Amino acid sequence: MRYRFFTVILFIGMALTGFADEVVFRAQAPSQVIVGRPFQLTFTLNDHGRELRAPEFTDFDVLAGPYTSTSSSTSFVNGHRTSSFTQTYTYTLMAQKAGTFTIGPASIRVDGANVQSNGVRIQVLPEDEQPQQQQQSSQPSAVSGQTGNAGSSGNSGQASQSSENLFVRTIASKTRAHEQEALMITYKLYFANVDVAQLTNNTKLPEFTGFLKQELEQGEIQTQLEHYNGRNYQTAVLYRTILYPQHSGEIKIDPARFEAVIRVQTQQRARSIFDDFFATYTNVTKMLTAPGVTIHVSALPAGKPAGFSGGVGKFSLTPSISQTELQTNDAVTIKLDITGAGNMKLLKTPAIDWPEGFEPYDPKVTNNFNTTTAGVSGTKSIEYLAIPRSAGEYVIPPVTFSYFDIEDKTYRTLSTPEYTIRVKRGANEPSAVSGQPSAVVSYTQKEDIKQLGTDIRYIDTKRGERLKVKGERINYDWIWLWYVVPLIIALVLLVVLRKQIKEAADLTKVKYKRANKVAQKRLKAAAAALKANDKDAFYAAIEQAAWTYLSDRLSIPTADLNKENIATLLRQKGVSETLISEVKNVLSTAEFARYAPSTDHTMEDLYKATTNLINQLEDEKI
Repeated sequence: MRYRFFTVILFIGMALTGFADEVVFRAQAPSQVIVGRPFQLTFTLNDHGRELRAPEFTDFDVLAGPYTSTSSSTSFVNGHRTSSFTQTYTYTLMAQKAGTFTIGPASIRVDGANVQSNGVRIQVLPEDEQPQQQQQSSQPSAVSGQTGNAGSSGNSGQASQSSENLFVRTIASKTRAHEQEALMITYKLYFANVDVAQLTNNTKLPEFTGFLKQELEQGEIQTQLEHYNGRNYQTAVLYRTILYPQHSGEIKIDPARFEAVIRVQTQQRARSIFDDFFATYTNVTKMLTAPGVTIHVSALPAGKPAGFSGGVGKFSLTPSISQTELQTNDAVTIKLDITGAGNMKLLKTPAIDWPEGFEPYDPKVTNNFNTTTAGVSGTKSIEYLAIPRSAGEYVIPPVTFSYFDIEDKTYRTLSTPEYTIRVKRGANEPSAVSGQPSAVVSYTQKEDIKQLGTDIRYIDTKRGERLKVKGERINYDWIWLWYVVPLIIALVLLVVLRKQIKEAADLTKVKYKRANKVAQKRLKAAAAALKANDKDAFYAAIEQAAWTYLSDRLSIPTADLNKENIATLLRQKGVSETLISEVKNVLSTAEFARYAPSTDHTMEDLYKATTNLINQLEDEKI
């Protein structure tokens, strides 16, 4: 039993050891520091360790450390307990001189074993120059790689917003290039002693006229230190693009504009001691102008090869063929891979001179390009497919690709080998006829044409004769009517439709014409309500029929319709006073009967009176 117990404990311990977290010992420090300014180097261990052995700090002064700190945490997620432990050693260092230096790894003992950390590479920038020297050496310039003055706005914080503390540079990777040679334009923000809150979308970039532009993907803007003109600045890349000059000469790139929001402390008189601790800030919008730059573009030298199509860069050509022995009607594929860096997107597809007897298809082009700060690189794959239709031995001449080598400044021509293809007759192809080549046989040895039916006759193309079908003659003199009659019908329809559209556009006229139709529809609804003895529906339909009819006939909006307006317009149209009185009587009776149904008249009398009134008004042609 004891043996079994110790065996189980041993296996449990081994399992726990296997599932334990991996020991991680990591060193961290800023990638860029400045001479004379302290920074911290930390070693972090996710386990309990002892006997730390620090590396030698040859190029750095140790100001303090190591300071040791530990932290632990425990969490429960879905009933599972998770715990972590961290042990940290912190050194405070200061660089002695400018340059790029590497701090070696440290080691520590964990459970009796030595664990080693990673090394750290640090770039040390020189200190800022004195203001007098800086004032003489940091004059902005508009040439490539120099700074551009930044515009200013607002009065607060002018000292910190000067062009020496905040500006955008236009950086060209080269100012002299050949046609189609890639160059990169970068707009970089520089700021020191300035709190840049954000960059707005109010950006105006140049058109880059005379260049083919290939933008680089712009991820999240990150800042880093850079020593420029005797000062250390925080910098951020705002925009980058790859340009390909399309013609020779001096091509000028216009200035660019960027807008930034600066956080400036408000200048105010301190009223208490707490004002020094709780300062107020305001946002100031500032327009930054990056200077333009001129690119001197040289024409490609003379002596261009016959197959040159404008490729500039460094390329290689890899050809391949699917098969060199095949049967007729089988496909053969030749593939060309053009790999390299340069104006890849402008490379033209080389042509293959297929021999007679081959049926070629359009080539399939696949581009696998990658755009980086060095330009566009990758592979352009071209697949040519053709089908031989006749047997024989064929020679496919070499395919050439010429380009201008930007490194050697010379033209180079790449070529594929000459392919010999042997095509055998397929199993279903006819055999060769004596004295005739197989290519001719494939076209001449065909089955004779058989007449499958007599329902389709040959077309008689003899001038002046008539086509005879079942003994009848067709008179072609009337065929022109088949063209003229549809044209006449189309013109008539056009006139009618235009008239209808014009009438439909006149809303007043449309309402006038449909007045009686709408009224009869209302009277029909009133008759149905009368038959059902539905008084409310009957009086509502009678009233709507009368008022709607008069509104449409007299062209009066329903909102402006009243008995006085109706009487006035009817008199102007020459309607008798008797008929006008009857109109008023019907309107009054319908309105009164709707809201006071206990009247002396009957619904049937009101229905007849309204119907007669509408008929009389129709006869009056109002």
